[in-house]
This record gives sequence, C-alpha cells and structure tokens, in this order.
Amino acid sequence: MVLFVTGVCGKNCFYCPVSNERREKDLIFANERHVEKDEDIIEEAVSMDALGTGITGGEPLLRLERVVHYIKLLKSRFGAFHHIHLYTALAPGKETLESLRKAGLDEIRFHPPLELWANINYSPYQKSIIIAHELGLSTGIEIPSIPSDFSGILSLLEEVGGFLNLNELEFSETNACELKKRGYVPVNDFSSGASGSTEVAESLTGDKLHFCSSRFKDAVQLRERFKRTAKKLSRDFDEITDDGTLVYGVIDGAGMDVLKEAGVTEDMYSVLNGSIETAWWIAEELAGDLKKAGCVVSVIERYPVKDGIIVEKTPL
Repeated sequence: MVLFVTGVCGKNCFYCPVSNERREKDLIFANERHVEKDEDIIEEAVSMDALGTGITGGEPLLRLERVVHYIKLLKSRFGAFHHIHLYTALAPGKETLESLRKAGLDEIRFHPPLELWANINYSPYQKSIIIAHELGLSTGIEIPSIPSDFSGILSLLEEVGGFLNLNELEFSETNACELKKRGYVPVNDFSSGASGSTEVAESLTGDKLHFCSSRFKDAVQLRERFKRTAKKLSRDFDEITDDGTLVYGVIDGAGMDVLKEAGVTEDMYSVLNGSIETAWWIAEELAGDLKKAGCVVSVIERYPVKDGIIVEKTPL
C-alpha cells in the first residue's frame, strides 16, 4: 500500500512528479483513497491484502508525529511482518530516527538533492545514513536515474551495506516543462520515460543497485496491486482479468423475473442502485429476454476499488 501522508515539501525538485491536486497540500491518501480517519487506512490495506506499506509524500518527516502514529497503527493491526518503508528528502538526526525505529519502521530510503550527490560524504546525509544503519534500519538511497557523479553515493552505501534504487526519469503533468528546459525528451510517443535515463543506470554496477523502469512501475507494480485487491473484493460472479480489473454484467430495468425464470441463484447477482449486477456471461446469455422485458444490458470492466473507474462499457 502507498501511504501518502502529506503533499507539503518545499524542496521543488525539478523532476518531482507529484500531481497539482496533491503538491504542497496537507492531504493524506492510502493508494487513491482520501484518508479522513485511521479506519480508512486499515480498510484500504485490508481491501488489497497488503503485505507492507510505503510511506511517502511530499516530505513525510514534516509530519513526524503523523508518520509515527501511522507506523504504530499498521504494526498494531497487521503485526511485525507488515513491512514498512519510508521515503525522505531530509537528513534526520538520531532522535528522529530512533522514534521511527521504535515505532516499528523497517526501512528508510533517502532522497538527497541532486547538488549533493557527488559530495554526499561531506553532507548531513552521510551521518544520517550511518545512524539509520546502526539503529538496524534497512538503509538506502532512492533517486532518479539522471547523469551525475555517483561515486560518493556508492562508497557510502558500501560502507553501510546499503542499497541504491534508481528510478527511470519520467515525464508527468507537473514536471514536463522543467524536464524540457533541461533538454530531456521522451523515449518515444508511447512512453513517459525520459531518453537516456535507462542508459545511466546501465552504466553503473553493484550487487545492491536496482533500476525501476516506468514501464515496470505502470505495467507490473500497479497491475499486481489491482490483482491483490480484485482477489480480495471480487464477488462470486466477477471475472478478474490478467490486468486485475473486474468484468461483470449490468442490467438496468425490471429484469429480476427473467433471472429467476432462468434459475439464476442469489449468489450470482446483486442489486445495487436499482441495477442488477451479475456474471457477464449470464447477462450475455439472457440479453435477448432481458431486452424484451425493456431492460438495458451491458458488460462493464472497471478498476477493483470503491467507485473504481470504468475501463470499458459494452452494450449487449
């Protein structure tokens, strides 16, 4: 689960992809769900059978008490094996790191500013990373894959047995202008990835160096989250696609008599907002009789979340 604890940051990194709806706004989201109370977070984690949580922002540590509270909340509800990692662009001191570790944080991923990458060993991040490691936190650096001198970062991480996560630089609605000013162009017309970003990662070596492409993030990570959610929330008559979306039939109108005459059992339909939802193949098989009864029949494909976006609607 992605727990976005605040949009407040103030760093203004040129590559930041955070949307205008969230940027510099003190809002909380669990995945795409707006959080108003603790139960919203728990419900979202349960709905997708989450094995862990990534805490992000904005800058999470600008709301330290909130972060500590949510770590304790998740650990209390799901146990020690619910893995929690935190992203931060700050270099927190020992007291802050101790409070995070005591609350139950398992891992911390630092995001130092670009201008400090080459000389990170002469910055506050060096001490913060070493302290985090000494406290038993899995420690690493996660930054965009853009041209720079990585020697200082790699030597520091080798010292603490830490990892380096490089993310493919991506164009977004909020950073496109800044990327173009700096000469970046998309890989092609069908990708949000920036040309040259993959090559930067490929030029580096290391056992604990990982590269996450924009394609992997979109096509794999999001799809797997949808699949987990779909398995948890699907009804007996929903079909789960390879992309993790749900497919089912919708009958608008007085179609209950037709379903009963056809012997459709109660576990194979649901009445919601005046419509009948059932298996897509039942709707398709009975479409002729349902339309004779004055019903409108269609097949729906949608995301497996509350009020999920409809991907496709096919009239029958």
